[in-house]
Amino acid sequence: MRLLIISDTHVPARAKDLPALVWDEVDRADVVIHAGDWVAPSLLDQLLHRTARLIAVHGNNDGDELRRRLPEVARGILDGLRVAVVHETGGRDGREIRADRGYPDTDLLVFGHSHIPWDTVSPGGMRLLNPGSPTDRRRQPACTYLTARVRDGVLDKVQLHELPVHR
Repeated sequence: MRLLIISDTHVPARAKDLPALVWDEVDRADVVIHAGDWVAPSLLDQLLHRTARLIAVHGNNDGDELRRRLPEVARGILDGLRVAVVHETGGRDGREIRADRGYPDTDLLVFGHSHIPWDTVSPGGMRLLNPGSPTDRRRQPACTYLTARVRDGVLDKVQLHELPVHR
């Protein structure tokens, strides 16, 4: 099972659309995970139309319609892998310990908000992933997203992709 993991797309506020490379990944993915900050519902509608399965949450920059349509925390089981998605996890210090307490019975926690890629494992063995942002790099060297594979409940081939910087 191929995953595309994105967050903080901010369409159309920070970008008119997702980059073409990300849309190509949408078309190849079995599951798209979006960790919030869509800004406009139109991107949600496009992803729902183009992907077989979407696991998604709203973020702090999302208005009433997105908050009605998307939960604060989303959960799913992907080929035996227990996944939780949330927009914010708080500051970086103590994040893994908070994740173990806040998301028991979770193998993978996907989050966003900071626009900073993150890949760690909690003391309890939970993998924590933040894909950064494919449209707003802020102080990062590049815009980013993640791809991964799940097979028999195991997450592997997690890869951070950097998009070309347009100046």
